[in-house]
Amino acid sequence: MQQLTPAGNQAIQDLAQRYRISEDAVRTMLFAVSAGGGSMAQFYHSELGGGGQWMRGGMTMVGDMFNHGLQATVSGLCSELSSLLSNQQVFLPPPAQNMGGGFIVSGNAWWPGELGNPSSTGGQNDSRYAYFPQTRRLAISRNGQISVYDTLDHQIGGVQQQQGGYAGSLSFSSQFGTFTVDSLPMVSPTPQQPATAPFQAPEPPPQFAPPLPPASPQQTFGGSIQSQDEIVSAIERLANLHQKGILSDEEFKTKKSELLARL
Repeated sequence: MQQLTPAGNQAIQDLAQRYRISEDAVRTMLFAVSAGGGSMAQFYHSELGGGGQWMRGGMTMVGDMFNHGLQATVSGLCSELSSLLSNQQVFLPPPAQNMGGGFIVSGNAWWPGELGNPSSTGGQNDSRYAYFPQTRRLAISRNGQISVYDTLDHQIGGVQQQQGGYAGSLSFSSQFGTFTVDSLPMVSPTPQQPATAPFQAPEPPPQFAPPLPPASPQQTFGGSIQSQDEIVSAIERLANLHQKGILSDEEFKTKKSELLARL
């Protein structure tokens, strides 16, 4: 059983006095609400009508089903405990423990510090896990690399034993059934992604000058030598190409001289 912080113990004493039940009953309900991720609880305690269930924003069931006062007590107590778990550090950092099927992991905390204290830790198939129900996070360590996942609406209650699973494979159970880690969205993988090279625009293809006019200074057009208007038009086209930078000064000068020589 996880140990409580001084603030957690003080909160249990205050709630026990206010609801006029024993500290043991409040502590039992605290663990039940914590196991339900702060939104549900399944509990058993003689002071609370035996066995019962509570869901945040939903129904409250107690063993003495017609005892409406007891139902109100359980509902109010669970609601306050849910808020307490969300806003205060109630549990001391727990030793590594089995969440239901894996081997016990030893050693110090390996998960990112900003996640706080997990409700359960353990490991299977050469990987480790730590579950943080209050922040809806699940940290997984595979081969020294830590990945953090969003558990969405899952309220994880156990890890499934896998025989012959691939290295690092983990499967958990929640109120929705069994699911794998790979089905959860990854929030912050620890391994550094390779730096992306800055975008470089591709170099424009080399620009080639248009085909040179025929080596022969004459063109046959109706059996006659190239006309003066055609030569002037050709010079104008060369000037346009030169203005656009397609022809260099030297190329333009050479071609212009060749055409002028035909006049």
